[in-house]
Order: sequence, then structure tokens, then C-alpha cells
Amino acid sequence: MPLEETDTDNLATGVEEKLEADTDNLATRVEDAVDDEELETDGGPGSDPQVHTIMLELPDEPGQLLAALQPVAENGGNLLSVVHERGDRTPRGRIPVEIALECPPVRFESILDGVRDAGLTVVEADAESYADEVVVVLVGHLVDTGLSGTLQEIRENAEATVADVALSAPEADEEQPSAARLHLRAREGCVERALSTVRAVADEKDLTVIEPLGGV
Repeated sequence: MPLEETDTDNLATGVEEKLEADTDNLATRVEDAVDDEELETDGGPGSDPQVHTIMLELPDEPGQLLAALQPVAENGGNLLSVVHERGDRTPRGRIPVEIALECPPVRFESILDGVRDAGLTVVEADAESYADEVVVVLVGHLVDTGLSGTLQEIRENAEATVADVALSAPEADEEQPSAARLHLRAREGCVERALSTVRAVADEKDLTVIEPLGGV
């Protein structure tokens, strides 16, 4: 039986209320986790808490928002707000999220590292934009050499975040090389540093780099 207009409005209202409740619950869980760990936000002498913002692009999948907030709790940050743009999508089909928090600068870097370690895309941190984009392809025995470790090295040393990975691996012949297309977002002016890091990691693991590609 087709839904009437009133039924459709009620469904939409119910979904929106549930999303709001989920966001509030996530914020409460982060604050509780900070209390449970008895972490402080003073960061030591001479390091006063400051307000910081992080802009993210999250996949539309369960658990992604919690994964983004967990590093705040683990590093003693004080969560101020979460702006979850429901209905909005980036050109890549992801959900834009803005997190405001309070902590000393030294802990903010640890929070950012934790967010990146969770495989999430940082678009902007304290107005420092990761706006420069570049796409490269790694070719070689990516699985045998540890693809996750390769990506982690790039995140830690390239002044960039890995926005997307597309892996193409042969199923029948394990001797054949595989390829991974990496979409990197670098801090403004840091594309060459990002590429240098990719080259160094590839050389260490005997991989071939094809760079850069024009489209993302």
C-alpha cells in the first residue's frame, strides 16, 4: 500500500530525531571516556588548552563518527560540538563533519594522528587546509610488503592524508604484481614533500611509483 504524505513526513522526522540522538550519545560517550580515564587537558606547564576545529569527510557507514571522536577521548580532549551535515554530500559522496574541541596544542597533534590512524580523511585542521590533491599508483607486491603499513608510513611522514585507496590485485597468480591507486590530500604547498615520501616508501619496499595522475 503506498505511503501517504503524512506517513512520509513522520518517517523523515523519525530518522532525523534518531540521528540527533545518536550524535548526542556519541558526544556523551566521548566525555564519559575522558572521565573514566581521568585524563586532563592541561598538557603540562606552559601549555594552556585552546579551541581547535577539525573538518572531516566520513564514509556513509556505521561507526565512522564514533571512530572520529574516539581519539578526542583517548588524548584528553574536551569535546565542544559536532556538526554533522545530514543530507549533504561531498563530490566524492562522503559526509562533511566539523568537530570543535578544546585541548593543548601538543595533544591536538596526537588527536589528529589518531584520526588519521583510523583511516579517516582530514580536510582541514585549525584552518590549515589539506586542499592540494594528487593521485599516484603503486605497483608491486603490495599485499606481501604490507599495504596498511605502507599507507601508515605515508600518513605519518608526507604532510598528507590518504583520502582514498583502490586496490587491484590478481586472484589467480600470486606472482603477478598488484596495483594501488592512492588519492592523497596534502597541506597547501606540500605536494612535492608528499610525493617524495611516497617515492621513499616505494623504494624501501621495492615498489614502482607512477605519478602524478591528473584526475581524482
